[in-house]
Amino acid sequence: MQIQGHFDLRFEAVKALFEQQLTDGQFRGAAVCVQIGGETVLDLWGGMADNEGQQPWQQDTLVNLFSCTKTFAAVAALQLVESGKLGLDEPVAKVWPEFAVNGKGGITLRHLLSHQAGLPAIRAPLPPEALYDWDRMVAALAAEEPWWAPGQAHGYAAITYGWLIGELLRRIDGREAGEAIVARTARPLGLDFHLGLADSEFERVGYLTRMKNNFGDDAAKRLFVALTSEPGSMTALAFTNPPSVMNSANKPEWRRMAQPAANGHGNARSLAGFYAGLLDGRLLGDAMLEEMTREHCVGVDKTLLTRTRFALGCWRDQPEVPNATFAMGPQAFGHPGAGGCIGFADPERELSFGFVTNTLGPYVLMDPRAQALARAVNACVG
Repeated sequence: MQIQGHFDLRFEAVKALFEQQLTDGQFRGAAVCVQIGGETVLDLWGGMADNEGQQPWQQDTLVNLFSCTKTFAAVAALQLVESGKLGLDEPVAKVWPEFAVNGKGGITLRHLLSHQAGLPAIRAPLPPEALYDWDRMVAALAAEEPWWAPGQAHGYAAITYGWLIGELLRRIDGREAGEAIVARTARPLGLDFHLGLADSEFERVGYLTRMKNNFGDDAAKRLFVALTSEPGSMTALAFTNPPSVMNSANKPEWRRMAQPAANGHGNARSLAGFYAGLLDGRLLGDAMLEEMTREHCVGVDKTLLTRTRFALGCWRDQPEVPNATFAMGPQAFGHPGAGGCIGFADPERELSFGFVTNTLGPYVLMDPRAQALARAVNACVG
């Protein structure tokens, strides 16, 4: 399949691998971008953006980035910490008084950003339309009781993270959460990243489909069992309450809303550019970046039922876990998104990496397609 874009000749092997990946009959479209020292050394795209195979992937095709969005939200919150408007270790309830009930009075921004707050799911059943009702979701989380003692364990807040961090941003920044995040992260860097997509941009968005007859790795299989056989479990509720969470990503109302955990829209270029902006100090100062990227918790994740290693709003590398390594240096940090998208940085090489696709894989951590490309990049850099 023909691919387009440009690359430094050092990365011929990456280009060849990407081209090979796109020959897979299930792999419809994708893009990959690598920057080193802020210079773009590889920017490739190919395949089809639509579901009918009529619309080629373009240079400016957008895709739902899912949880890659979380790090954009975290950086916006940490900018408020840097400016003294928000405290990492002060109670969230200081800004959001209604949040203090049911054992949440001591929960801090640090707990939220590192998935240690105990709020990955909501117990009370919610209707599908609640997903698009910010005030309703925020009220439900303010009333919720933590699933464990905050700070004593960690469990991935797959979608609740967006309302939790977003409500703090909304209350302090003064703008709606999506606008605040884009204004603080994407706009200063000139990134094609959107959180609350305008209808006029819909024609650029790649249509999402799932791989068939692929059940993923052991972590994905454990998650599938929990979702199908334990519907009342915390893990299942994290992904199915509201019940529209798992099947809405192609809907206009999903694209229009701003959900800082899950529905940023961008491309590989915007992910690589974002992490390049972190590395060169344009988004956070050195001390805050160091605090953001240091390990805060590691071990079996109560939500994902596999080993995770969190910093603040991003994941740290787990080289000993095959599906949880960025395949770069030990200081690498970043965030995957459901289905295969990922953005990350390797500070030692001043390298930033972005990969996006509209063909969703079933993997919980790193998608093997992105991981293979990252390994190829690593080999080319040396």
